[in-house]
Amino acid sequence: MSAAVTHQQLADFVVRECRLLDAKRYEEWNALFTDEAFYWVPLIPDQEDGINHTSHMYEDKLLRELRIERLKSPRAFSQQPPSRCHHLLQAPTVEEFDEAANRYVVRTEFHYTECQGDELQFYVGTFFHHLLWQDGALRMTLKRVNLLNCDAALPAVQLFI
Repeated sequence: MSAAVTHQQLADFVVRECRLLDAKRYEEWNALFTDEAFYWVPLIPDQEDGINHTSHMYEDKLLRELRIERLKSPRAFSQQPPSRCHHLLQAPTVEEFDEAANRYVVRTEFHYTECQGDELQFYVGTFFHHLLWQDGALRMTLKRVNLLNCDAALPAVQLFI
């Protein structure tokens, strides 16, 4: 049974999720997902799914956990020096609000910057957070990251957008 979810709670969830990433609090971030959830960055505009098509990222719980462990390792060569990131968000908007089905979708336009040493990478796009109320809190069943230039030859993203 879903608690009374508000539009403000949905927007606050997105902001908190990005702040956890910016602060490198990856375990707390990963706990925002359900066990069956995916973190997905499609490879082409309007990509229908991450199973039948190649994606930049299509990570389940295990793959997210492996990446988090790699990011923490002092032996991760790709993280010398460590990467940092910053999310700049427009106001999140609720695209779907189905309290009876316990299904919510929040859309957020973003600018994302990742830096490592003297190098900066910029990404622009749209987040779609698919949420439900579970165990007394909002949880992600899917985080879809639609990059504006997803079909370009992109450098490796080290962190989570």
